Amino acid sequence: MINFNYTIWILLLPFLMFILLGLAGHKYFPKLSGILGTCGLAIITVLSYITAYNYFFTGEKLDGAFQKITAFNFIWLQFTDKLHIDIGGLLDPISVMMLVVITTVSFMVHIYSLGYMKGEKGYERFFSFLSLFTFSMLGLVLATNIFQMYIFWELVGVSSFLLIGFYYQKPSAVRASNKAFIVTRFADLGFLIGILILSFNTKTFDFISLTDPAGSAITQGTGIGFLGLSVMTWSMIFVFMGGVGKSAMFPFHIWLPDAMEGPTPVSALIHAATMVVAGVYLVARMFPIYALSAPVALNVVAYVGAFSSLFAAIIACTQTDIKRVLAYSTMSQIGYMMLALGVAGYGGQEGLGYMASMFHLFTHAMFKALLFLGAGAIIHAVHSNYMTDMGGLRKYLPITHITFLIACLTIAGIPPFSGFFSKDEILAAAFHSNKFLFAVEYAVAGITAFYMFRLYFSIFWGKDTHYQHEPHEAPATMTIPLIILAIGAAVSGFIPFNKLVTSDGKILESEIELMIAIPSVIIGLLGIGIAYIMYRKESAIPDRLVSIFKFSYKWAYNKFYMDELWLFVTKKIIFRYISDPVAWFDRHVVDATMNSIANLTQNVSFRIREYQSGQLQKYAFVFVTGAIMLAILFIYLWK
Repeated sequence: MINFNYTIWILLLPFLMFILLGLAGHKYFPKLSGILGTCGLAIITVLSYITAYNYFFTGEKLDGAFQKITAFNFIWLQFTDKLHIDIGGLLDPISVMMLVVITTVSFMVHIYSLGYMKGEKGYERFFSFLSLFTFSMLGLVLATNIFQMYIFWELVGVSSFLLIGFYYQKPSAVRASNKAFIVTRFADLGFLIGILILSFNTKTFDFISLTDPAGSAITQGTGIGFLGLSVMTWSMIFVFMGGVGKSAMFPFHIWLPDAMEGPTPVSALIHAATMVVAGVYLVARMFPIYALSAPVALNVVAYVGAFSSLFAAIIACTQTDIKRVLAYSTMSQIGYMMLALGVAGYGGQEGLGYMASMFHLFTHAMFKALLFLGAGAIIHAVHSNYMTDMGGLRKYLPITHITFLIACLTIAGIPPFSGFFSKDEILAAAFHSNKFLFAVEYAVAGITAFYMFRLYFSIFWGKDTHYQHEPHEAPATMTIPLIILAIGAAVSGFIPFNKLVTSDGKILESEIELMIAIPSVIIGLLGIGIAYIMYRKESAIPDRLVSIFKFSYKWAYNKFYMDELWLFVTKKIIFRYISDPVAWFDRHVVDATMNSIANLTQNVSFRIREYQSGQLQKYAFVFVTGAIMLAILFIYLWK
């Protein structure tokens, strides 16, 4: 049996780097902060790959299934013999897979940031925050219990707040960081309620106990009903609410596009493999409960995922800021993953959706990090985020051009790139479970190919813009991560995920279904072809289509006015009818009562303080007065 105790350093090292760089970086090694942070990430990346190798290829199996291993565990808070909050590390297929994903992308982002953030004010602060973010995500995926996950879940929120608002001198960055923090708090309240309902019924926080298909915890609360749903179903819906917020699903998606105010490496870290996939990981971690005790909640997961993927894809077709296009692309791809989990059952062929979701999470991490880092190289060259300020860049940025093209082909699902394999598994799972959702995702596949190649052709082909300064390729610290991620995006589809990451830990028999895959590729090529006609060269077609579909385009361009709807709900309803009455009650009842008690105490104190003045005659007066009153009372009672 392999000893995995060393994995505690995967969690401790980024935390120590956060403390070191945060407290001492500015004073003692401002220029070396990036190198130190990157070296720390390199160590934990190596440890994560060693862990993955030991777990998947040399570890022991039981009845052909990968086992859940508690690598380390400490009791933090104990409530009863069974109910306690621990801090530990749980190794199973999805957590080990996430270790590889998080450390790989974070390491690439660290290397990239050495060049991108060079000379920036707050350089050491940036790398300190990156380490905190990585520590938070690693603590989340290694959590042995749902309350530990919630603690690190909130730490992820804090660290993303710090990174999105890194340029705190910019009012827009401050607003964006506040927006991300506040919107996700709404969702996290639901997550907390779900945890409390779940733990009250099961009497445990522990993931192994909660998700054991043969255990008693998973059947608790299945027969108790409220509004036609069991308590377990309600708890899972509330837990999923937290995932909706963190993964920017509809309707809690509004924070994600504004998160672009942070430095571009932050966008890659948040949108690729870390913060936004936390919701997907949460549902995957609780999947046995969803599948066996709360199938209605699983349907909610599927339909929210499907709607979010289509909704975001439509908006992405109209945006001109390249980082916002990629942000809505992330929302759409996360919707794919959620849908796959929603249409999956537990074990056997029904577990195809689970495996497909985790497979797409892995491949998405590679190509989405590549897209965002490529966007950073483009912005670094032209000093603008808008496609209207770009064109013909393939001549100036050859490495960025090729790697960006690979990423676009991958997300469009064109073989033999990895996105084809993982997306095909999702479509197959949807086809066998829900034909309506399958049709929706077929449409999304075509729209995705269109808006990504709209982006590609507008940037690298199109009109050759006359730039004030001739664009040039990014330095090696930025292009090397692009090349590595491009290789990952190209070949990661050949990883046999059906043998490594499945719902029950056993090998899942799956193969490419040509009747689903071929039409999917044709739809993707059709989307690319339409984008080629409209954006390969300067054309009047886009403007004519905008004038024809003016009303629809306006709604999509303005993101269907979801921000305005949220402002109306918060300001006109929540603030006016909830917050204002609560504030009035707080001021006029709670505060007024406390102030009245304080004033009464103060007035009484002022009146009696002269009797504690130290003057003998006043003490004699009080003594004599008291003696006379006692004598009168004694005489009265004697009668």
